[in-house]
Amino acid sequence: MLDLAYTRSMKPLVWMGDSLTVLREFPRAVKEEMGYALYLAQVGDKHPCAKPLKGLGSGVFEVISDFRGDTYRAVYTVKLAGRVYVLHAFQKKSKKGIATPKAEMDLVNQRLKRAEELHFEKED
Repeated sequence: MLDLAYTRSMKPLVWMGDSLTVLREFPRAVKEEMGYALYLAQVGDKHPCAKPLKGLGSGVFEVISDFRGDTYRAVYTVKLAGRVYVLHAFQKKSKKGIATPKAEMDLVNQRLKRAEELHFEKED
């Protein structure tokens, strides 16, 4: 049963680009873990596997989920008041290191800028 105190104060999710479409293609266990992490972000909490994404300032997090030898990631921000913006979801293909690949970071940066534009347009 949902706690009504949470449902009243849940921030809406805003999906940037193809992040929702991509996340829907992840294995079921990964979708459940990431969905729960996003739910926690909506109610002002943080999932244990949500870590700050370096280089983007505070309020941008990456959820990492490993499943059968593959790594899946979702990036979201809570730094824009009243909403949780899901910036990107992807399967990490590179086996070299744990760093987020540059092409993925470029897309996250691009979508973060667009989220900020959308956010401040809605406030006007």
